[in-house]
Amino acid sequence: MDTIFALSSGRPPAAVSVIRVSGPRAHEAAAEIAGALPEVRSTAVRELRHPHSGELLDRAIVLRFDSPASATGEDIVEFQCHGGRAVVDAIIDALTSSEGLRPAQPGEFTRRAFENGKMDLTEAEGLADLIEAETQSQRKAALALAEGGLKKQIACWQERLLGLSAEAERAIDYDEADERVDPALQHACGALAGELRSWLERPSAERLKQGVRVVVAGPPNAGKSSLLNAIVGEERAIVTSAAGTTRDHIDVPLSVGGVPLLLTDTAGLRESADEAEAIGVARAAALIDSADVLVWLGDADRAPDHPRMIKLYAKSDLQGPGAAPADTLPVSSVTGEGVAELLGRIQACARELLPGEDAISLNRRQALHIEEAADALTCAREAFDLVLVAEHLRMARAAFDRLTGRAGVEDVLDALFSRFCLGK
Repeated sequence: MDTIFALSSGRPPAAVSVIRVSGPRAHEAAAEIAGALPEVRSTAVRELRHPHSGELLDRAIVLRFDSPASATGEDIVEFQCHGGRAVVDAIIDALTSSEGLRPAQPGEFTRRAFENGKMDLTEAEGLADLIEAETQSQRKAALALAEGGLKKQIACWQERLLGLSAEAERAIDYDEADERVDPALQHACGALAGELRSWLERPSAERLKQGVRVVVAGPPNAGKSSLLNAIVGEERAIVTSAAGTTRDHIDVPLSVGGVPLLLTDTAGLRESADEAEAIGVARAAALIDSADVLVWLGDADRAPDHPRMIKLYAKSDLQGPGAAPADTLPVSSVTGEGVAELLGRIQACARELLPGEDAISLNRRQALHIEEAADALTCAREAFDLVLVAEHLRMARAAFDRLTGRAGVEDVLDALFSRFCLGK
């Protein structure tokens, strides 16, 4: 296997940069540059010199890790050098000149950690999400995955499933005179299937990653675009006095109280002979149907049915006191009245759709394989032939193997690790 290297810290300039080397020649190649390496898991200050010219490149801290007790499961050396571009480029050039070394591909360090059993696929997915996290909610959910929260739960399920499989196989081998399935085995299969399905009912990770979609809708000139601009704090949507200015929807991602939102401005709802506007109106209607939270700026009595709707009395600055209907929130994009309360209501609705801070959420891939396992266990519970029970339990075990990355996930691995930066 090749020995790989990459800058693992942010792009220079910086106070300190970290360059990581991993693979069978990591120690040998690092010694060519830094001389004698420190003891394992120890640090030392070394002069870094080009292995061919002997030119002094930098004075840096050198760390050494031995296989298999390292992040990748391989021999690793890290150089903590000064973070100037010229320094980093010089050390990278020195490593490039060393025989058997090559620059790492995106995510290759993490992929090697996965392949060497240092983490399973769910932990790798959590690490990818952690790197991309932009809100506190995303960070906490990703950290729970990256630290092995789901991995530990899966291990418990697998242990129970293995016990059920062993019981079914024992019955096949030794209970030849009685081919009936033990009701206790059927009950245990059903109980595990029920537990898996309860996890599938949890809020998914997709809303946490992509943001809870909050759609601002209503008739033309209701003040939708002005409200979006007031919430965002900048002119993201065009506002004019002409009805039908917004022809298509505008998406603005933002975070409110650590909750990720995707705020969507839509075309005004009305019949229109203008082809472009009619398309925008149709898209607005579709977005209303798919909205997680609907903010309605039209007549309260004409609001569409929606389970999480916030009715507004827009342009309240133009109306007299007490003009707003009882079931609406007065809001003004000009004076700012009601905007803070609106954000609070949106945040409260959004939190109901997101996993709790201490809860583990499933992404689409993870949910798919857990559902496969649950279906197989349900079939095992309903089967009246021991051989069929054993086969359905085997299918459940295979689903867990795909969930953890032990089998049949090459395409998933390529997509996942390409999300990582070069030095991760």
